[in-house]
Amino acid sequence: MAEALILDAEAVNALARSSQRRVLQDRALAILTLAYDRRALVRVPTPVLGEVCRGPRFDAAVNRLLNDTGIAVLDLTRSIAQRAGLLLAEARMSSTNAVDGFVVATALEFDKALIATGAPTDIARLAARHRSLSVFAI
Repeated sequence: MAEALILDAEAVNALARSSQRRVLQDRALAILTLAYDRRALVRVPTPVLGEVCRGPRFDAAVNRLLNDTGIAVLDLTRSIAQRAGLLLAEARMSSTNAVDGFVVATALEFDKALIATGAPTDIARLAARHRSLSVFAI
């Protein structure tokens, strides 16, 4: 199975809104370069959309990104949700980090995954016990 590049909300925002600010352009370029160099499958866990979608006026950029590229949205399943809860418990983190838990639990669905994130400390804490996961801070 190919390596996966899992995007959190900051990574999705960087790709969807890269033309709005220089820092977003830099982050988007880093993410795209990484995906290309590793020939990674680029995936977005469904709960991330809850963080980035705020209504039709704001969602257009995210929808363009998800409709026009090779980025796929992965549905939240019962097993991923339960794994996320276990990860939060093991890391002694609260449900305020639930979406981060879903991101890491989704990454664990792949043999090897890299998580592009704006919250590298929290993601690394959740992924600490899993050698198949790496964190890419944006």
